[in-house]
Amino acid sequence: MKTFIKLFSNQEGEIERFLKQFYNNSNLSVTVSSSLLEWEQSFDNPIEMTEMIGVFIDNLEDFKINMWVCLDENMLINVTKNNVDDLIRYMYERFPY
Repeated sequence: MKTFIKLFSNQEGEIERFLKQFYNNSNLSVTVSSSLLEWEQSFDNPIEMTEMIGVFIDNLEDFKINMWVCLDENMLINVTKNNVDDLIRYMYERFPY
């Protein structure tokens, strides 16, 4: 099963702004619609998600978006300031590769 991140927003352009900032800093490119209100990215290696999770939490006040992470089928975890440290620690313990 692939793990994934989902972003949601009620405001047009927020997901586009976040992804452009994230991918510009990662030297990757992304093209998304400014009207995008939902976005999903799958990861073969769940540890690769931790970078985007960290950037999301560090910039939480700058964007009106919500992030959800799926590590198990049909189970989404809302990423918040209260659970991000435990979530990332859990990911490194569960997927140590």
